[in-house]
Amino acid sequence: MQSKISFKNDYSEGAHPNILNLLILTNLDQETGYGEDNLSIKAKSFIKRSINNPDAEIYFVSGGTQANMLVISHLLKPYESVIAADTGHIEVHETGAIENTGHKINCIPNQDGKIAVKGIQAALDYHTDNHMVKPAMVYISQCTEIGSIYSKAELEEISQFCKSNNLLLFVDGARLATALTSSHADLNIEELANLADVFYIGATKNAGLLGEAIVFKNKELAQGFDYYIKQKGALMAKGRILGAQFYALFEDNLFFDLGKHANQMAAKLADAFQSKGYEFSSNPVSNQIFPILPYPIIKELHKKYEFYVWQKLDHDKAVVRLVTSWATPETTIDQFIADLPKAF
Repeated sequence: MQSKISFKNDYSEGAHPNILNLLILTNLDQETGYGEDNLSIKAKSFIKRSINNPDAEIYFVSGGTQANMLVISHLLKPYESVIAADTGHIEVHETGAIENTGHKINCIPNQDGKIAVKGIQAALDYHTDNHMVKPAMVYISQCTEIGSIYSKAELEEISQFCKSNNLLLFVDGARLATALTSSHADLNIEELANLADVFYIGATKNAGLLGEAIVFKNKELAQGFDYYIKQKGALMAKGRILGAQFYALFEDNLFFDLGKHANQMAAKLADAFQSKGYEFSSNPVSNQIFPILPYPIIKELHKKYEFYVWQKLDHDKAVVRLVTSWATPETTIDQFIADLPKAF
């Protein structure tokens, strides 16, 4: 058992009791395999209701890297590439999974973890002929890898640009719950579903044992994806396990309630850092916060708490990452705040 309290990620805990109880309740029910079970079918209907799109095609897979690899490699032709931020998960933290499928990532500079139309246009302008790969998709994360979120206006602008330039827009929603329930958010899940061609909903980082729900806006775009999932070894015989995650999370507002809790715990932590004189490398708006701390304070806090040193700034201080989860107790936040000395 881990002795220190962890703020390293939002998947250190197991799963919400509603999911576990549903698995126990249905454990001895005989179900059809490969995602054709009643739990998965019902869960998909809940998600379609949530995004107000009965024609959406939904597929459950086990994890985020798998979801990114499957969607991008399925939708792109062999000579096509994907545009992403230079901090994007597919570029930095997926061990070259996209390149391993034969598709190049065209990285463009980020601003606060986000990309904009100007950068996408520059990537298109650079790739001029058939001696180069052809950008055909834009990939963004919501939340981004540094905890920022796209506003409705930002996403609308990117979506419209993609439509005008025959680009697909793919949204990585590993932390979609916290993105949509941030106090700074002005975008709901139905609006996001309308703006993206395909996106996925993350359960792994929001109270699920595992699981991501890939959502295609229309059936034409999803054509053949069921074959592709099977071919790549991502179709689980006991698909009911994945279905149960999203059944429990989307039967009511649990998915969003849990994301909101994670944000509230992070906001309380961020307020304490600010009140004690600390600065942030990026504005804290979700459940990932990035305060700048002197090394002696980092060393002292590490005696009781686990968290990542994200970026070394100089000989005196570094950016650290603290992540709260759906299960972070407020008493844990209070304890951390009590242990945090003033910056001056």
